[in-house]
Amino acid sequence: MDSKYEVVIGLEVHVQLTTNTKIFCGCSKDFGQEPNSQTCPVCLGLPGALPVLNKQVVEYAIKTGLATNHSITPRSIFARKNYFYPDLPKGYQISQFELPICQHGWLDIETEESGKKRIGITRIHMEEDAGKLIHTDGNSSAVDLNRACTPLLEIVSEPDMRSAEEAIAYLKQLHQIVTYLGVCDGNMEEGSFRCDANVSIRPWGQEEFGTRAELKNLNSFRFIKQAIEYEVERQIDVIEDGGKVVQETRLFDPDSGVTRSMRGKEEAHDYRYFPDPDLVPLVVSEDWVERVRAELPELPAAKIRRYSEQLGLSEYDAGVISAERPTADYFDALVTLYPNAKICANWVMGEVSRALNENAIAIADCPVTPELLAGVLGRIEDNTISGKIAKTVFEEIWSSGGSKTADQVIEEKGLKQVSDTGAIEAILNEIIAANQGQFEELKGGKDKLMGFFVGQVMKASKGKANPAMVNELMQKKLAE
Repeated sequence: MDSKYEVVIGLEVHVQLTTNTKIFCGCSKDFGQEPNSQTCPVCLGLPGALPVLNKQVVEYAIKTGLATNHSITPRSIFARKNYFYPDLPKGYQISQFELPICQHGWLDIETEESGKKRIGITRIHMEEDAGKLIHTDGNSSAVDLNRACTPLLEIVSEPDMRSAEEAIAYLKQLHQIVTYLGVCDGNMEEGSFRCDANVSIRPWGQEEFGTRAELKNLNSFRFIKQAIEYEVERQIDVIEDGGKVVQETRLFDPDSGVTRSMRGKEEAHDYRYFPDPDLVPLVVSEDWVERVRAELPELPAAKIRRYSEQLGLSEYDAGVISAERPTADYFDALVTLYPNAKICANWVMGEVSRALNENAIAIADCPVTPELLAGVLGRIEDNTISGKIAKTVFEEIWSSGGSKTADQVIEEKGLKQVSDTGAIEAILNEIIAANQGQFEELKGGKDKLMGFFVGQVMKASKGKANPAMVNELMQKKLAE
């Protein structure tokens, strides 16, 4: 990027909530149903139909606001945002304008380029989604209103980001928080978590913001980064060629990697906001806020601190384990049963993760439960099995669908570790006799051959020999 210009980015994120029903009616909001099969007079905007606010939407808004350091507005109101589009059945969208439910929040991010930085969040407000246009062929479009009235939170950041990297860091942290809270499933392909990016540039040192373009159609972190980077270069080229950036809405084409003009960008006055006369002001008591606060789960940043400071995990391991709440929940349950955090983390990031990926299932459906895995780790600790044999035990438990315990598998398969000194020494003597030359080289100081002899014993014992005992006996042989 041209070093003469500073990038200014603000993000508007739409979070689709995981309620069972819509925001102002009792219709289901399940994704992928037959077009127009989940509608009623309210979400169709029929005359005389009155909206009724879904209390769960308010709770989710409060929860999200608290998790992102917002003040909760004691009295907020709904407004009508007026515009005309085929997928908006009422001719207006019920949203919030002057008094949103959450105000003045922030998130701390960290990037390699700029280090730690605080990103301000102007507001979070509740609103309903519009329907969806389906373009059937080149000459016509159909309207599916299943999505109309689906509950959304719009999270509006301050223009505090100065690079695509900072924008992605902010979005990833916000995505992690709303999925941790359970207020959103985070599915970007289905539009559950989507973003509009306001991008502008200005000469370094200039306080006044440049003219911004709003980028839409961004449904993946990769596309968001590409769109911002392209738009920055486009605006620089426009200015360097003597032109002026036009305030507009632009669509990102992921196939070509470019943004294209869609329409002029509307201002707030273009929407002619006014309070919705069908919805009374929403009053949120302090008791309600404190009850929701008490129900908040431990969030990722707090988990990382606890894993690092209390359990002794590295920052990297703590970050990986806490990245998704189901994984963190599995780990927390495991470390409660087997209190060696590093070993637990290694198994969750290793064998458990590998098996989940190979079988394309979520950790919530893992057949090897924390209780079953703790049983495996316990058998390693008491020297019943070796770490290598433990992987075989894990696979057998997995194959059984979790119906067998570690002890059952060890007994059925005869996997108990050989710790009988006499039996191991007999095997070792045979190995040394068959490899006398290498043994003399080992005695002469060629230490790398130690691994060869230990490996041969493990192979001859089919992995059942106690490795620590093999090493101990080898040391005795070398000292003779």
